[in-house]
Amino acid sequence: MLRNQVQLIGNLGMNPEVKQMENGNKLAKMSLATNEYYTDSKGEKITKTQWHNVVAWGKTAEIAEKFLEKGKEVAIKGKLTYRSYDDKDGNKKFITEIVTDEILFLDKAGKN
Repeated sequence: MLRNQVQLIGNLGMNPEVKQMENGNKLAKMSLATNEYYTDSKGEKITKTQWHNVVAWGKTAEIAEKFLEKGKEVAIKGKLTYRSYDDKDGNKKFITEIVTDEILFLDKAGKN
């Protein structure tokens, strides 16, 4: 059976932005940068960076709040989600996010 699953390894582009919801649940929003490397036709090494919006809920959000900070290398697993909203001018905006339920810390102990 196929299902919606995303796995990424990258570096956090910001400290998690954590909100406490009315029901007591926590929500953490983060940006994650992944890099791809290749050599162009001139032989120059090129780095291509993709930015991903990542969301964590509940215990995963609490872990992100406590342990994650900008620059840390992490692996995440989650699902791809899409949502839309109307901005203040009435224009429809679309957002793609990864809702993560698993975070693995990849930075070595003692490394800043």
